[in-house]
Amino acid sequence: MAEHEHVRVAVIGSGFGGLGAAVRLRREGITDFVVLERADSVGGTWRDNSYPGCACDVPSHLYSFSFAPNPDWPRTFSGQRHIRAYLEHVTDLFGLRPHIRFDSEVKLMTWDTENLWWTVETTRGTLTADVVVSATGPLSDPKIPDIPGLESFPGKVFHSARWDHDYDLRGKRVAMVGTGASAIQIVPAIQPQAGRLTLFQRTPPWVMPRVDRAISGAERWLHRRLPATAQARRALLWGIRELQVQAFTKHPDELGLVEQLARRNMARAIKDPALRAKLTPDYRIGCKRILLSSTYYPALAQPNVDVVAGGLSEIRGSTAVAADGTEAEVDAIVFGTGFHVTDMPIAERVVGAAGVTLAESWKNGMRALRGASAAGFPNWMTIIGPNTGLGNSSMILMIESQLNYMADYLRQLDVLGGRTALDARPAAVDAWNDRVQQRMERTVWNTGGCTSWYLDASGRNTTIWPGTTTEFRRATRRVDLAEYEVLRKPAPVSGAGAAPAGRPSGAAA
Repeated sequence: MAEHEHVRVAVIGSGFGGLGAAVRLRREGITDFVVLERADSVGGTWRDNSYPGCACDVPSHLYSFSFAPNPDWPRTFSGQRHIRAYLEHVTDLFGLRPHIRFDSEVKLMTWDTENLWWTVETTRGTLTADVVVSATGPLSDPKIPDIPGLESFPGKVFHSARWDHDYDLRGKRVAMVGTGASAIQIVPAIQPQAGRLTLFQRTPPWVMPRVDRAISGAERWLHRRLPATAQARRALLWGIRELQVQAFTKHPDELGLVEQLARRNMARAIKDPALRAKLTPDYRIGCKRILLSSTYYPALAQPNVDVVAGGLSEIRGSTAVAADGTEAEVDAIVFGTGFHVTDMPIAERVVGAAGVTLAESWKNGMRALRGASAAGFPNWMTIIGPNTGLGNSSMILMIESQLNYMADYLRQLDVLGGRTALDARPAAVDAWNDRVQQRMERTVWNTGGCTSWYLDASGRNTTIWPGTTTEFRRATRRVDLAEYEVLRKPAPVSGAGAAPAGRPSGAAA
């Protein structure tokens, strides 16, 4: 980086959120920005998660940007390599590479109250930015539970998001820890190779069939020649999911029929009553994310698989011990235990106007105005922030709504003029979050009788949006200046040796 480099916008991360922000900035005519990426390539979670069987559980034509449709998706539910290739394509299509700084992990972001800008320290140098858009995402930092004895395990240990492709699982005794969205894809993929596969299940998931198929050449040809057909396909997929939201948010009892279908799906593959009992959840379907797989249950029924109905509690040498006392000798342990979602590590690296970190500000739970702005952190926005997650649809829809909000935020700064910053008013943040939490009370995520990763340490749901994507789009269409305090810095007196307005002395133009 150039010495004393200053940019209008610094975007953190190059997954869907970061690349989407970069595209939107360019479409708004803003080119004075950088994308800071800690890895050596774009892709975010679709770069990091390369485990066997990795794929999306949202249909391909809905899990893509509306402004960058892909008529050539090979399957109705695309795999990791195709989604990653799509993000590389978006990067090139919109000319984003000159803006991206690879191997530039953000170590610290500090708000400068005098100059009204952010000082951003990275592993490759320091820069300043008028606005920071944090798009690190909630699925970026793997979470491995604190298991006694794990540090002395003699075998191989890795997380699903840090898969060791050099380690050969053939014939090995493998412990799979966790039963979330990653685990139900990994188990069928590695079961045929493993000598013995032991699944440590803390809580069984509800699993529905994954109706996946190859998209024919004729369909792809039609989508290329008549883009409106792909748009109609996307609209249909979106509409179906919008109609489903009522059951999740207002009428959880209506999910009983879906529960019956999930039980039948299990019964078709699991004939052993004892195993079926282990795999049957005791909470309302939808309380945790409903998982999609047509191969998970058949894999668990194979003779080289053991299901332990108790989470991993201890490691004694090469012996994995479950909470119920069950023991298994293993050569490798694979953690499919999720990510730091409600305690995002990036929050520890953001220091606001009062000199406290975002993590300290959020010690009683994450909260942000319209999922984007935190009080005391001027000109700092987050993509996929608190209460913007979805339980049944595509996060790309939510990301694009937040990009609308980001674009209007920058327009408002232009209208205000001069060196200006917007700081979310605490009362506005509280009012927004009170409304969200009030709506959350009757949702299946809060009433379904489960403990999920949607909930923080205090049991508060800081992850999910309790409404439709249409409602969120309306809520983030425009920035309401009444919800922000406007901070201004007097223009500097021009004269010999004075720096241009808004830039530190020696800044790159």
